[in-house]
Amino acid sequence: MDIQIATLCDFAADYNGKLVVSGTFDTLAARALPVVHPMCSLALRFCFTQEDSGRHKLSINIINEDGESLDPQNMPIEPEFEVQLPPGTPFLTRNVIMNLQGLRFPKAGIYSIDLGCDGELLMRLPLRIVQVAQQPQPEPVA
Repeated sequence: MDIQIATLCDFAADYNGKLVVSGTFDTLAARALPVVHPMCSLALRFCFTQEDSGRHKLSINIINEDGESLDPQNMPIEPEFEVQLPPGTPFLTRNVIMNLQGLRFPKAGIYSIDLGCDGELLMRLPLRIVQVAQQPQPEPVA
């Protein structure tokens, strides 16, 4: 099993087997903390071969610098799936899109989106939350 694409983005869609990704990012700038990111998507593209046939358990977890889940009541997300390739098929690709709403980041720092399968970590996507100062407003001209 190979993850060909894994990205956090503003929007993603599967269009006839093609992965459409818009607005990939790895940093969120916030004027105040905690900050809630209203909506984003985790876009994944997997490539499976005959050796991957069978039942698997995916794991998706957003963690802080201490390795704690961002939302312990709802994470990790662990869907199960079956891989079955037709005979003679050398590989098969599948797109997975997770729309994430209302992600709450309590403080600035480095977070990670951990992607695993069957208890093994496959990939870690970094996500940086930074606090920025509000721009001073220009003085009105009289």
